[in-house]
Parts: sequence; structure tokens; C-alpha cells
Amino acid sequence: MAPSSFPRRRTSDPLHQAIRDQISTSSTKTKSSTLSISPTFILLLFLTIWCTSTLLSSSFHICISSPKLDLYCISGGLSHPPLPPNTSNPITLNHIDDNISKFIVMNNSTEETERGNAYKIVRERLNIIRSWASDGPTAGKSCDGRRIFVYDLPPKFNRDLLSQCNNLLPWTNLCNYFVNEGKGERISNLGPSFYRTHQYSLELIFHSRILKHPCRVLEPNNAKLFYVPFYGGLDILRWHFSNVSVETKDMLGLELVQWLEAQNSWTKNGGRDHMFVLGKISWDFRRREGDSWGSNFLMMDEMKAPYKFLIERQPWEVRDVGIPHPTHFHPKGDSDVVEWQNKIGWSGRKNLVTFAGAARPEQVESIRSLLIENCVANSDDCRFLNCSSGACSTPDKLIMSFTDSEFCLQPPGDSPTRKSVFDSLISGCIPVLFDPFTAYYQYPWHLPEDHRKYSVFIDKEEVRHGKVDVVERLKSVGYEERKEMRRFIVYELMPGLVYGDSSSEFVRFRDAFGVVMDNMMDLVTKGVR
Repeated sequence: MAPSSFPRRRTSDPLHQAIRDQISTSSTKTKSSTLSISPTFILLLFLTIWCTSTLLSSSFHICISSPKLDLYCISGGLSHPPLPPNTSNPITLNHIDDNISKFIVMNNSTEETERGNAYKIVRERLNIIRSWASDGPTAGKSCDGRRIFVYDLPPKFNRDLLSQCNNLLPWTNLCNYFVNEGKGERISNLGPSFYRTHQYSLELIFHSRILKHPCRVLEPNNAKLFYVPFYGGLDILRWHFSNVSVETKDMLGLELVQWLEAQNSWTKNGGRDHMFVLGKISWDFRRREGDSWGSNFLMMDEMKAPYKFLIERQPWEVRDVGIPHPTHFHPKGDSDVVEWQNKIGWSGRKNLVTFAGAARPEQVESIRSLLIENCVANSDDCRFLNCSSGACSTPDKLIMSFTDSEFCLQPPGDSPTRKSVFDSLISGCIPVLFDPFTAYYQYPWHLPEDHRKYSVFIDKEEVRHGKVDVVERLKSVGYEERKEMRRFIVYELMPGLVYGDSSSEFVRFRDAFGVVMDNMMDLVTKGVR
């Protein structure tokens, strides 16, 4: 199996951790002594108060702690996010400030309160993005006020990166994955619309689609929306496992911004009417000070204004919009979608549960090993595909396993999201999620707010502490409930999760690309900022 594409879990904010450690030490000393207070303790108390004051007045971090999720931090001093239409009151962070104060002076049980307040902010910002969604398909609408300009960037920002397809990863030649406009090689035994699509192909797929958009114009002065076809995911992918400096990793992104700043169409609105599609997770473009992983592309001031579409968004960033990972299904039109729906909608499913994945022994917080043990112990009801032994390397076998299963386990891997979530959804297999950041806080335009319609949630902490038998929990889900969830997934959800062929034409359905473009065109037409 290829090595992990992401670094080990980072530690929490040093100042925040130092304050917690100091309080813990002081508390222990107080309990083991008399009521006398030493000068050292008084000094430390004043230092704690001073640090707290500084933390609240200038810079602080609240982080969601999960496997490699402590990078998901919100910092003091952030400007308010853009408001949805007809919103007069900005979201305030006062209750977050108050919660930090409580956390510093109380014991560790307050961490759950902090986490709850952090989740609340995430949901509020997600709802802002959700409020930007269009009322429906824009097919057939006039392109007046809705025209799109696609930059013809110098080839070093996209095409030249494709020419390095055999060297982007040390263990995989990606060239065969990038044929057919990024869809990859055909998988004939699944049907004419299935391809061996790589999880990092989104930039190519989206670019090929938008070049054929009916509202595309060739003059920037005629456009309302601007698409920048920068293959930033491929750019940073080539440096992940190379011993190069952070300056090298940042170079191409910096050159792109400098190129854009020389364009009148960029400077006119400061990039606020521009959009990027990046085929990796937000973390890879938000390198924090002192780290070496990834680039600083999305940390640049110039990149705060544009809309960024990624397979995994930064939960605190309102202009980071999560869109589906590319799957293996790329229909050419409505008939391809209907044919696949008929095939998987009411087909008999031999397995109750399937887990396709591998253990993460290097991740102490990962629940994958526990899920594997549970699955193996219930082999009559659960099928385990060991990806570390190559069982997941053939997409057709993986998809067929999902189409044969009622439920598909989807724990976090190297990051919260998984391409496998969307592979299971397009197969009609109900995803079982263990972390809300895997899907619920990621895809506001493509997945409904009510996650009970399409998934089962089991808290990973219940699994970690042995409070739940996952297979037994899933066996308790009634037949009619499963049937309704699968109906919703197959007939209402699935068409909007796939990226159609570049020549595709949809009338009855909107694919994932159509959802993004309809929403963005409505957004710039309304002038939401």
C-alpha cells in the first residue's frame, strides 16, 4: 500500500496547551499542600491571567481534536464571514471568547463545551454557504449577467504539471489516470460511463467541463464570473514526498497570484468574483508556521476573497466550499443515470455491511482497527476488503462490493473525508459515518442538512471506548428504513454527486458540476459579497 499522503497529527496550540498544563500542575500542588500559597504560585497565577488576557484580546485558537484535525482551528481577530442574502446581523464570536475563558480556569470536562461551541460556529458558517444555493437548475436560462470567463493560463500552471504525471507520486504512475480529460481509463465491465478515476483528478475534470459551458465567453469584459484553471493540487502533490524547501512549495502559487494581479479582471473586484477548483484537501494549501507540509497558497491574503472549491473544506472558512470527490461514474446524459439507477435501486444485496479500508496503526486515535476486528468477528454479516493487500485496487470489484451491500463503513483515514463515501453513495450503499467532518460539515450544496436521509451516524468515541457493536447496531436498522434511505440515495441524491462527461447534456438531472455552476452563476448575479 502507498504510504500515507498526510503527516502525523499535530499538537494543539502551544500557548493554549501551556496554560492547561500549568493549571493542572498548580491544581495538583494545591491539593497536596496546606492553604498556604507560595510566591511562585502567585507569580504563575499572574502569568496565567496575563496570557489569558493576551489570548482573548489578540490571538487564540479553538481546534477540533480528531485524527489530524487539530489543524481545524479558528483564530481570534478573524473578520466576519460574508453574510447570506437578507442577513442583517453578523455572526459573533463572543461566546467562543467566553468559552475559552471558562476552559482556562476549569477542568478538562469543559473541553466538551468548547467542542460544542466550535461545532456551532462550523454549522453557522456552513448554513451561510447553504443559503447561497440557487433555487434550481439554470439550464435554459439566458446567459445575460451570467457569463463565465476561463483564463488561458501560462502552461506552467496546469498543462506542464500534467506532463509530470509519471513523477508526481513516487509509487504510482498517474499518466493512465489522467487520460480521457482526467476520467482515466474505461472500466468496460461496469458500463460505458465508468472509468478508473483517481481521487486527485478533480482539477482536470472540472476544467474540461467548464471550457464547454454554454455561458462561457472569450472576453473578460463580458463576464461576471471568472474561473482560474490552476492545478494547485497537482502542484503540491509533486512536493509531498520530495526533500525541498517551503519556498519551492510556495513558488508556483505565488507566481500565479502575481500573474493574476497584472490582470484588470482580477484587480477590478479584488478576486471576489473569481473561483478556483483544487483537487486536494484544504489542509494541503494552509501550511502553518513552523510546519513543512503543503503550501501556503490559501494562506495568502490575496486568496481570501475568491471562492475555493475543494474535496475537503476548511470548516471555519466560509469561502471554502466542499464538493464531491470524483467517482468512477461519468454519465453522458439522463439516460445513463436512469440506467444505473435501475441497476442498483432495487437489486438484492448479499451483504449487510462492507468495510473497504486498511488499519492505521500509526494513528493512535484511529478506530479502523476496532472496526476491522468487529467486522471479522461478525463475518456472516460483514465483509472486510483489506486495502493494504490490494483488495481495493480494482475499481470494478470495489463498486460491485458496494452494490452488494446495505451499509458501507466510512471511518476517517488520513483526513476526515473519503472518496469511498461517494463511491458507496453512487452504488446505493448507505454510508456509516463516525465523524461529522467526513461529510456533514463539508458539502452544503450536494448533501442535505438532514443526514439521516442518506447515512447512519455512530460516534467514533462510542467505538473507541467499546460502547457499541457496530454490526449489531446496523442489524437493528429496520428493512423499511433501509429501503427508504436507499431510495433517497439512488433516485434523489446520486445524480448530483457525479461529474458527467465533458460532452454530457442533462435535462432531467443536475450533476455535481451543474450544481456548482448554477449556484455560482446565481451568486454573482445577485452580487452577494
